Amino acid sequence: MKNLFKGFVIASMAITASFAQAADSSDTMTKLLQKIKSERVSEARIDKKREAEFRSARADKQALLTRAKAQRTAEKARGQRLLEQHADNERRMAQLAADLVAAQGDLKEAFGVVRGVAGDATGIIAASVISAQFPGRAEELAAIGALKGLPGLEQLENLWFALQTEMTESANISTFTTKVASIDGKTSEVAVTRVGSFVLLDRNQYLVYREDGVGELAKQPSSRSIASIGPYLDTKSGYTALYVDVSRGALLNLLTGQATLVEKYHQGEIVGYIITAVLFLGLLLAVERVFTLGRISAKIKTQLKTPTKPGNNPLGRILEVYHSAKGTDVETLELKLDEAILKEIPRLERGISIIKVLAAIAPMLGLLGTVTGMIGTFQAITLFGTGDPKMMAGGISTALVTTVLGLVAALPLMLVHAVVSGRSKSLLHVLEEQSVGMIAEHAEKESK
Repeated sequence: MKNLFKGFVIASMAITASFAQAADSSDTMTKLLQKIKSERVSEARIDKKREAEFRSARADKQALLTRAKAQRTAEKARGQRLLEQHADNERRMAQLAADLVAAQGDLKEAFGVVRGVAGDATGIIAASVISAQFPGRAEELAAIGALKGLPGLEQLENLWFALQTEMTESANISTFTTKVASIDGKTSEVAVTRVGSFVLLDRNQYLVYREDGVGELAKQPSSRSIASIGPYLDTKSGYTALYVDVSRGALLNLLTGQATLVEKYHQGEIVGYIITAVLFLGLLLAVERVFTLGRISAKIKTQLKTPTKPGNNPLGRILEVYHSAKGTDVETLELKLDEAILKEIPRLERGISIIKVLAAIAPMLGLLGTVTGMIGTFQAITLFGTGDPKMMAGGISTALVTTVLGLVAALPLMLVHAVVSGRSKSLLHVLEEQSVGMIAEHAEKESK
């Protein structure tokens, strides 16, 4: 009974649990159905709203399309009108141009001459030293020359004033203050004197006018030209000399690129220095020989006055030989005197042959420098071609300068060699003359 009761109880509990679960499932399904219905209604409402908006936008787009077509039609009509108006304007402009040419007549040629004159005068006035005192004229003339149409009255007056100023001031000498640029780039206010249209002068130098203003020359002309500036500026009346550049600055600008004598000498480089050393060595030997031979010549002249008292000189030593060999025959005396003369020859001719050799070496060294310079020139041509002459100038300068230096050194060396050799030969002639006289006197005594 107990087991039967337990089974009944368990079965009752299971049935109760099943009914509870079925009740929960029924509630969940009901809620789900209600949610689906509500969402369906909401989506339907949203779709209707979207459909209404689309229909409204479609109507607006159609209106915009209609309006755009109307605007395009209007623009086409406007473009056609503008084309017709442009064609009318072109015909009118052509007619007006023809009327202008007919109205100008001879004036067109005259205005062409005005533009030509303005263009030609622009370059002249821009480079004129007068523009240093009256700036701005070149710009005005350039504007007239660049005109496409007819110049106005003001422009014609500017041309007239510019040309008249140039002509009038070319005959005047005036002093004015302007900025002057020095060689190192610094500028300062300086009182400048303008001599016509030729030169600009500072107190102690020539100035040059460039597009950027007045400046100092990189290299001044000769000191003789510079020396004429001070007296000229100090002269208040009368006349005084002054060196002017008749080319209106062209020659002064060329002077800046011209090498001085010292610069030309240094272009010879090491070969030129060697030639100079050869020249000075030869001249030193020549000076030494001149003084030595002059002193010997004075001693010989003194010795000639006292033949009985031999001194320390070539003639005295020969006289000693003569006095010591008086008792010998003529042949022996002649041989002894010849031997004495031969001993004196090296002393009298010492260094003369070296001077002669140096005179011959100098032009050969010049030729060496010439060949070296030409080799450098050909190397520059090989590397850079012949387009830039400055690349070849260094080698050519070396070649020419060394040749000149060799000739310049050889000429004075040949001259001093001739002088020294002549003095030496004259002294030897005196010795030989005295020797022959002594032999003749000894022979005469022996015959008696």
